[in-house]
Formats: sequence, C-alpha cells, structure tokens
Amino acid sequence: MNTTSAFISIIGRPNVGKSSLLNAMVGEKVAIVSAKPQTTRTRITGVLTRGETQLVFLDTPGMHKARTKLGENMVKAVESSIGDVDAAILVVNPDTPLGEIEQGLLKSLAKRKLPCVLAVNKVDLLTDKTALLACIARFQHAYDFAEVIPVSAVTGEQLSILLDAVTRFAKPGPHFFDEDSYTDQPERVIVSEIVREKMLNLLYEEIPHGTAVTVDSFKERDDGIIDIHVTIFCEKKSHKGIIIGKGGQMLKKIGTAARLDMERFLGARVNLQCFVKVKEDWRNSDYLIRDLGLSQ
Repeated sequence: MNTTSAFISIIGRPNVGKSSLLNAMVGEKVAIVSAKPQTTRTRITGVLTRGETQLVFLDTPGMHKARTKLGENMVKAVESSIGDVDAAILVVNPDTPLGEIEQGLLKSLAKRKLPCVLAVNKVDLLTDKTALLACIARFQHAYDFAEVIPVSAVTGEQLSILLDAVTRFAKPGPHFFDEDSYTDQPERVIVSEIVREKMLNLLYEEIPHGTAVTVDSFKERDDGIIDIHVTIFCEKKSHKGIIIGKGGQMLKKIGTAARLDMERFLGARVNLQCFVKVKEDWRNSDYLIRDLGLSQ
C-alpha cells in the first residue's frame, strides 16, 4: 500500500470554532467546545485516516495577546505548531477582521512558505451572503491561499470539500497512528478536559479561565465501573465557593454533566468524584503550569 500523510495546523483567533471544526472533521469529540474564548490551552491532535491517506490535525489555542505565563505558553503552542506541519487551515468567521492577530499568523505562514486553506466558518448563521463575500475579499488580498472554502462545523456544510483540499498536501510516507485512532490524547487528559468544559459552560465568565483540572485516580473495577477522582484547582477562595456552590449544588451539576460525557467517551459506567483546591495565581507560576501539564 502506498500510504501518504499530512500534518495540518488549525489556527485562528479565539472563538472562531477551531475545536468544533476539528471534531467535525475527525468525527469524534477530541477537543472541548465552549462559547467562551480561549477554551483550548494546549496543542491537541486529531487523526483522520481516509484510505491510504492519514490526516493529522493540530488544534491550537486561539492566538491572542498573552497576559499571563499560561497565556504565553498558549501562544508558544500556536507558533510551534506552524513550524511542524505540511499546511495550515486558517479559521475565520464572516465578521472576523483582518486584525493584528491574523496579520501576525499570515506573516508566520509566509515566512515558512506554508500553504494555507482559508476556512470561513459558521456560514450556517448567515442570512446575507454579503458579509461572506466581503470576508473572502479581505483575506484573499492579504495572502495567497491555496483554497478558500466557506464551511459550517455545526451542519457539516462543505466539510468534505475542506478535507479533499487538505488531502492534497499529503506526502508519501508511513502512517503515524493506527487506522482507528482519532487522537493522541490519553484518556486521563480527555477526562480532565471534559470537567473543564462543563465549568466553562456553567460558571461565570472569568472563573473557568482561572481553573485547571488534574486526574488523581483512574481505576476500573472488576464489574467494569470506572472510579475517577479529579481535583479542580482555582486561584481564589471566593472562586472555590462559587465552584462548589450553595450546598455543593454547582459542583454536583458540573460532576453530573461531566460524568455523562465520560460514560459516552469511555463506553462504561463512571463513578466520578470531584474535589476543589486553591492555588493562588497559578497561571503566572512556571512551576505550577508545568505541574498541571500545561507547559509547551
């Protein structure tokens, strides 16, 4: 068999739907999704094998101006991903400006002479195509894109065309993952990210960004039930109280929602126990960022 493979970096500003697009292309939930920006913190790999071709997607944190050491690590994840791939997908929305973030990304792509597909996401939300045409003109003027493809990660519109486009960047060589693999993320990492996703969706705007989740215990019983113990770290005592909630109700809500997703992902019943601890200003501590597995 003459196998080919391509490494594709998915880049763009926060909240344009990069993780949703990755999940849609791979066909499995490998990256958490939230309406809040800067959901993704590290480089996440999604894998899709289409016959003889294997596509390895790198979902990166949204490019932004770093305000903490954690933010600096997130920016490094984006920059390193551009240097290690065969091509990139720049994800924008129809109303995304050609701002400083996009210009910086395009400058990095041009420096490396990296081919890039422009994916204009969320076209399912458009009632007037004028914004789409204006967006395409705006970005085509700034970079010589290999292709420009309007898509919807939610409805799947034109995803097959996007996959065909990036498949053209595949080069002869071995596959790096088993054919049935869809991510390189260990189960423990995905489990911790599921908990963080529920906090992002259930808590106030700023609090989830000051949290991190570690899996302290992951054990399967003889009867098939998986016991999982996680610790949620936050930056302030007041945040701990909000995460736990009155009478423990918020933590229970987070745990129930996370457990249901874990059971779908693991294909087994889960006994989930969540604990909350305070690590003040951990996002500015190199040691704690490394300790929590978030360094690049």
